[in-house]
This record gives sequence, C-alpha cells and structure tokens, in this order.
Amino acid sequence: MSSSRFSPALQASDLNDFIAPSQDCIVSLNKNSAASRLPIKKKQVVVSTKPPEESVKISLKDCLACSGCITSAETVMLEKQSLDDFVTRINSGKTVIVSVSPQSRASLAAFFGLSQSQVFRKLTALFKSMGVKAVYDTSSSRDLALIEACNEFISRYKLSQLSSDKEVGTSLPVLSSACPGWICYAEKTLGSYILPYISSVKSPQQVIGAAIKHHMVEKLGLKPYDVYHVTVMPCYDKKLEAVRGDFVFSVEEKEVTEVDSVLTTGEVLDLIQSKSVDFKTMEESPLDRLLTNVDDGGHLYGVSGGSGGYAETIFRYAARALFNREIEGPLDFKILRNSDFREVTLEVEGRPVLKFALCYGFRNLQNIVRKVKMGKCEYQFIEVMACPSGCLNGGGQIKPAKGQSPKDLIQQLEGVYMQDGLASVCDFNFIFLLTHSSFMSNFSAILLQLSCSLLTLYILLNLAVIATRTFLLVASHYMLPLTLNLVNQVSVSNPFDNPIAKRLYDDWLVQPGSDNAKRYLHTQYHPVVKSVTSQLQNW
Repeated sequence: MSSSRFSPALQASDLNDFIAPSQDCIVSLNKNSAASRLPIKKKQVVVSTKPPEESVKISLKDCLACSGCITSAETVMLEKQSLDDFVTRINSGKTVIVSVSPQSRASLAAFFGLSQSQVFRKLTALFKSMGVKAVYDTSSSRDLALIEACNEFISRYKLSQLSSDKEVGTSLPVLSSACPGWICYAEKTLGSYILPYISSVKSPQQVIGAAIKHHMVEKLGLKPYDVYHVTVMPCYDKKLEAVRGDFVFSVEEKEVTEVDSVLTTGEVLDLIQSKSVDFKTMEESPLDRLLTNVDDGGHLYGVSGGSGGYAETIFRYAARALFNREIEGPLDFKILRNSDFREVTLEVEGRPVLKFALCYGFRNLQNIVRKVKMGKCEYQFIEVMACPSGCLNGGGQIKPAKGQSPKDLIQQLEGVYMQDGLASVCDFNFIFLLTHSSFMSNFSAILLQLSCSLLTLYILLNLAVIATRTFLLVASHYMLPLTLNLVNQVSVSNPFDNPIAKRLYDDWLVQPGSDNAKRYLHTQYHPVVKSVTSQLQNW
C-alpha cells in the first residue's frame, strides 16, 4: 500500500519512513537486552546470539505512539484493516455491524450513476447477503458530534472572554477534530502548543462507534465484545484513528475497540466488483432506521457540507445563542487565498463579532498554525481538513474515471452529495443537444408547423408543460452518459431536531456537555516526543 493514499499531513517530511542510524523501533525484538554485540578479545572473536524467536508484529497502535515512520511496516500494520479480514470476520460468529459515511455514499453514487438512497439500499442488501446484522449511516453520529461541538464552542467562547490562559477548554480559536490526518500531524509535529486549541469532540466515526459499543449493544441483547463494528470511510487516515488507545475500553477483562475495522470507499468498490454482480440493477433492502438519518418517506436527511458542516452549523448556532441573530439562507463564505481557504463573518451594528474559516489542505493548514502560534489568528473557529477540497477528496475515495480530471470529479461529488431521489432528466447538457441534428431538425419542424397557425400562441401556452416533458423525454435518448440531476435532495436539517440524537440523549447521554456526553463523545490528545528519526530526517 502506498503512503500516498494517506492525507498530505501524514506524508509531511518529518513523518516519513526514514529510520536514522541506531534508531530502534519502539517495539523491539528483545526488550531485555541491547542489540547483539561482537566483543573482540585479543585474537578471539566471540559472537553473542540468541535462539530464533517468534516474529514480532507492529500494530497501528504502536506506530501512533512513535514519532518515526508510519509506512515501514504497512503490510503488517494494516492486516486487521483489510477487506480480506472483513470477509473473514463475517464468518467468525460475531455480530457484524457496518456504518457508512455520506461521503462514501456520494462517491459510489457518482461512480454508478445512482442516487444516494439507491446506493445505500443496495449496499444494505449486499452487506446483509454476506451476513452483516445491520447497516447504519454516520450522518446520525455526525449530528451528535455537531451538537457537542456547538455546546463546546459556546463554553469556550464564554470562558475566553474571562481568561487569557491557553488551557484546554478556554483557548480560541477552536480547531475542528474530525480529521484524523490533521490530529496525527498535530500530535506528532506541532505538540503541546497547538493541542489545547483542538476540539475535544470525537469524529462521527468514533461517535457512532461509542454509540454502538457502549449503548446500542444493550438494545440488541449483545455484549460489546460480541460485535464487530466496521465503518466505510473516504479516508485511509480513518484506519489510524480507529486504533487509537483512547478508543479502546475493557469489558469483563476483554479489550473492546469502538471501531474494529475501517474500509475505504475504494475497498467497498473492490468488494462489489469481486461479487460479479450488477450493482445498478441489484435488489434493494430497507434501511436500518435505528441509527440512520432517514424520514418516514424514506428520504435521507442531514447537514450540508462535504466535510461535516462544522463551521456552518456552529456559526449559525453561535450567532443565535450569543448574539440573538437568526441567519437565513446560505452563508456568505468569502474565498481568500484559494477555494480551500474561506471565511465567513457575522457583524452586529457594523462590528464583526464572529469570524469562522474553512481550512482545507496541508499548505493552508500550515499558514493557520503559524498564525495561531504567533497569537495573530483572527478566527474563533476553524474547520480543518488535511485533504484539499476536504473529505469528498479523501485518499480512500474512488478515483476519477478515464478522461475525468480530479477537479471535475470533486465538482461532481459536491453536486451528488446533497442529492437523493432520481427525477426524469431535467438538468442536461443543452449544448450537446443543440449539436444533435436529428433531434433538433424534428423539433424545429414541429415548431415551424405550429407557428403557421393562428392559434400558435394559445397552443404553446396551454401545452407548455406537455411540450417540456416531451422535450425532456426525447432528450434523454440523445444524451451521453452524464451525471443525472437529482431533484429530491437530501433534506438539510438542524442536528438539534434529529429524533435519533434526541433519543440517544434521553436514553443515554442526558444532555449536551453532560458527564456522560464527555465520557463517551469526547477525547483527549497526546503530544508525541520527538525522536532522533525526526532530527536526522534530512541525512
């Protein structure tokens, strides 16, 4: 596996796989002795050796605790994060639950030319045919994360007005925490001066992991260690996040992980293709509504924003909670240095009172970090993502088709992301239709005949709807395979109105910011001490 699949932050110069001379891995073959020695006494050479021992395996957890390589032992590290292991686990007797991210749904929808609802229902059918117990949607856990993030921001903002100390819980700006590539980079490279600014709220992946392993297992009549929880994500870095020690707990002296395995969108596509089925025509299954954002009509709902909508959701909430301002319509994000660096401002009586930013990509990230370090950052909240264009452009997403540029694919995914049900084609390539002579000649002939009649205007007005529908129907036969416009969009909803979130707070978490919420939905970060590897990286 190439390291290029990880986010740019994890490919930074001081996170490479160069191991300097005399720099040992933290998992040594023999923890009780140093390396084998060759003592020379007079003319006699004595070689100290030990009998062969069992091979040592390096886990992802070990590598997260090290400031050296992340790619030297990839094949060993990722052996429990693979498609083969997923298939094996299905047949192991454990209850397998799969949680699918909306970004992965969008990528598969764009690839197959389907709606998100169709993709989700077909994935549900595919996974259940393999023996999976339930298939959920991480949009529900994202709403929980957003609620906690809103509550956290208000608390930090108020505390920041009273204190200038850069302690956890008081520091501004708040930096989002949903991107594991950014978190790993911050811990290994930036250290203690930046970590207090990072939100303590878990990512949607880990929130749904906590909900399943700490709460939902009881409703299913299972033990946490009897459930094998798999997520489908747009990002390889999510594999690293899943094995963090902070997301492991013990039940009856058994170690339990909130998320046991992560499959990328591309790996799920490999699974589909390995089954030799026509995914576009395969039957669909009803969605599991227990942890899925789907309404009574079967339509998906959630927040807008391909990277989770953190900045927009918190901005609207803060404007209302702090300044009694209700913001209607889309936010006016101003593009700064590039499209991956944007800001939005709330003014009250001509004075800016809130300033949020979107910061995607490693280059923009470095600029923000520099400003924070110098104490010159003007933002109260920053949505940080390591990948340019955010999560829709994650390294685990399906790659562009032949002849399609990455930029075109991102634009396509952004269009598909908030779209749900298929319509008769109503957004088509009009320029292409104009160049199709057989279609245009027939249509022009009809118009010419109608224009000769005294009743032309009346007929055109009364038959406008019929003519338009006929036009679109015929047009669909002359179109190249283009992305279909989807009229029934994914409904944009307020996370605080989510019935799933309300139920989880009532039955489990009590309220936003409660002790239970902090225990299960929040985490902490750990600066990694620099090693000789980092210091000698440029040898």
